[in-house]
This record gives sequence, C-alpha cells and structure tokens, in this order.
Amino acid sequence: MRSMRWIFGVLALLSLGLGLGFSSGALAADGPGANPPKAEAGAPVSSNSALAPAAPIGAEIEALKKSSVELNRDLKMLEEDLLFPASTQVAVFVSLDVGQYFDLDSVKLTIDDTLVASHLYTPKQTQALARGGVQRLYLGNLKAGKHEITAFFIGKGPDNREFKRGATYTFEKTDKPGMLELRILDATSNMQPRFEFKEWQL
Repeated sequence: MRSMRWIFGVLALLSLGLGLGFSSGALAADGPGANPPKAEAGAPVSSNSALAPAAPIGAEIEALKKSSVELNRDLKMLEEDLLFPASTQVAVFVSLDVGQYFDLDSVKLTIDDTLVASHLYTPKQTQALARGGVQRLYLGNLKAGKHEITAFFIGKGPDNREFKRGATYTFEKTDKPGMLELRILDATSNMQPRFEFKEWQL
C-alpha cells in the first residue's frame, strides 16, 4: 500500500510540473519579444499594405507620359520634314526688342502679294516677346528664286497713338531651308519703333 501511494505522489508531482511548464510557455509566447501571429488566409489587409504598390505604378505612369510627349514631338518634326522639305522650306519669326516705343497688337505677312499669315497678340504674348521670346509666325514652302515678303504691323506708338507700319524684304530662296526674323526695335535716335528683316544663314 505504501508503494502505491508513493507512485501516485510521483505522478501528481509530474502532472503539476507539466502544467506549470505549459503555463510559462504560453506566457512567453504572449510576451513583448514574441512573434506576431500570422494572418489567416482571407484575412483583410491593412490600408498601408494596399497602398504600397502605388509608388511604382506612379513612376511608370510618369515614364509613359514622358515617352508620349517625346513621341509626339518626334512625330511633329517628322510631319514638318515631310510637308516642308528643306529644298522649299521657309520660316518667318517675330521678335521684339524692348518695345518701349511700340505696343504690338497684330501683324500680317504677305509673300508675293498673297496673305500667308496673321496674328492678333494678347498682352501676355507681347510681354513674352519683350522678355526675349521668339514667335514662329509662318512655316511654308517656296520654290527657288526671288520672292517679295512684306509685313504689316499695327499697334500703339509713342503717346499711345495708333501706329501702322510696313516692312518689305526681297528674299532669294535656294535649295537650303530659309529662315527670316521680323525684328521690332526701338530707335532711340528719334524715339520711334523700327521694323526690319534679318535673314539667318543655316
């Protein structure tokens, strides 16, 4: 009988020890250093995880936009090369130097007595020209030989009076592209605007 009681006592102690071991293990798993539980399949994902791929997608969109702009530019240049080959191409630009004695309103351009271009300027456009900007007024084709190009300017001159002036230039087209600049200058000697053509050699 004594031996049976001793055996039951040992089993009771073993059961108590195992129970304490499991309890301490459970506490350790819930402690500060424990690994967080894994999310179950189908569990909802946090908002931060859902937004994580947004940055790469945004970068790809910007890259596509840049490629699209470059492609459109190249297509525009190709179109101009096809429509206006170098052997017949002529471009006319407008520039404004200071603009103290002339406030530009509009300009018309004729080639061999035919109206080929006209433009009505806004205040922002004239300000851009006064800051050094250059506007392409005309791009077209001309056969080789001499041509008469005339520009008519309308605006406000000294004392805010309406001012109209024309400038004519004889241009000889070769097999190379032609480029002309319509220059609006301030003549300080007589405090009047001056209009002239300048031919650029390419």
